[in-house]
Amino acid sequence: MSEIKINVYPILLAGGAGTRLWPVSRELYPKQLVKFIGNNSLIQSTVKRLMPPLDMENMRIVCGNEHVHEIARHIEEIGIRTDEIIIAEPCGRNTAPAILLAMLNILKNEDDAVLCIFPADHVIRNNDAFHEKILSSIKLAEMGYIVTFGIKPDYPETGYGYIEGAGEIREHAFSVKRFVEKPDMETAKRYVEAGNFFWNSGMFTFKASVMMKELNIHQPELLAKMEQLDLSGSMVSQKDYERLPNISIDYAVMEKTDKSAVLPSDFGWSDIGSWKSLYDFIPKDANGNVIDGDVISNRTKNCFIMGYERLIATNKIKNMVVVETPDSVFVSDMESSRDVKSIVEKLKQKGRSEYQKHKTSYYPWGTSTVLEMNDDCKVEKLILYPGSELKIKPHSSTIKHLVVIRGSGKMISDNQSRLFNKGESVILSESQTITLENHEKEPLNIISMTLDF
Repeated sequence: MSEIKINVYPILLAGGAGTRLWPVSRELYPKQLVKFIGNNSLIQSTVKRLMPPLDMENMRIVCGNEHVHEIARHIEEIGIRTDEIIIAEPCGRNTAPAILLAMLNILKNEDDAVLCIFPADHVIRNNDAFHEKILSSIKLAEMGYIVTFGIKPDYPETGYGYIEGAGEIREHAFSVKRFVEKPDMETAKRYVEAGNFFWNSGMFTFKASVMMKELNIHQPELLAKMEQLDLSGSMVSQKDYERLPNISIDYAVMEKTDKSAVLPSDFGWSDIGSWKSLYDFIPKDANGNVIDGDVISNRTKNCFIMGYERLIATNKIKNMVVVETPDSVFVSDMESSRDVKSIVEKLKQKGRSEYQKHKTSYYPWGTSTVLEMNDDCKVEKLILYPGSELKIKPHSSTIKHLVVIRGSGKMISDNQSRLFNKGESVILSESQTITLENHEKEPLNIISMTLDF
């Protein structure tokens, strides 16, 4: 590889709700935080496969403000400090504002840089081939190209946009003739047969100076509004950010610029955009099944079955998706499993919380899992991470009963403190406030029962 004259920054886009993977992926716990394959979440896997060609000290992660603490925890779990690398969006405005937000953050300290853009929730089989393409994309970016990774299609997929390549340029890349929307099946077949059409992966590499010039030409309003934002704080103003155009980088720049290049890539990529695509990616057993969890299957073939809490038993089914979570079960034929998005919309219209969150909610201090809830009683399991603290104050007309079931913590009330150990309990009325602190190396587990009176 030729010497890189300017610094390279990997940018991870970690927004989005991943509704096509409901009930596991939800608005407040999207798919990039889920461990679908192996022991790492998708965002952890994404970060790990960027090493060694890219320097993780230069990494930036753009995500929604509601996911900052959990994304930070995932990144720190794999040994990477998150100081100043996570950039919070107050609301989602698509990929163009997200990328520009990261770029302006970097240009505060750099005259120019090469940016490598990666969605945080995709998967790749062949890391060596992926690394080779990253290095090629950096070379092309240094020459002034805006590079998009085009995946060589091995079947006619109607769920992806396509890029038509024209003449070959450098590093086995092609100039871009056009971007095309998701096609119907007959059109997709023609694209695959033509040989110069590639799936649009949503991964890009470019110099910041080149992208800024193109934005100034094709999206001057977006650029002007972004440059007016106050980027000195931890997060930009939601009121100002909501005024930005909701536009993808494809529409904003890639479909208009004459500097785009498509780099044909074949490294086993998938965007995990549906249960079927996840099934296609994971190795199967002798019956063609992907099974994860407490599952007993009988005469079951070519199915995806995933359980989180309860026993799943299947009998004489094929080509099905069965996904169980503590509060919801999704059952579909394999081919139509992407239609789960319409179910999520129905849940949202009905005001059902299942579209948005799980029984377990994640906070900077730890987690809260609802065990039982009715009109006058709510029972939760609270887990305080090591080094965290939680302030608890019952709402009006309620009392709260707390019992330690594992670990040890400190309870502070009225400027007095005492140890709060396994088996001990405390009852709080609406006029009391306590702070729980966990100074131990293990999580502190508490059962909380809230009663109305």
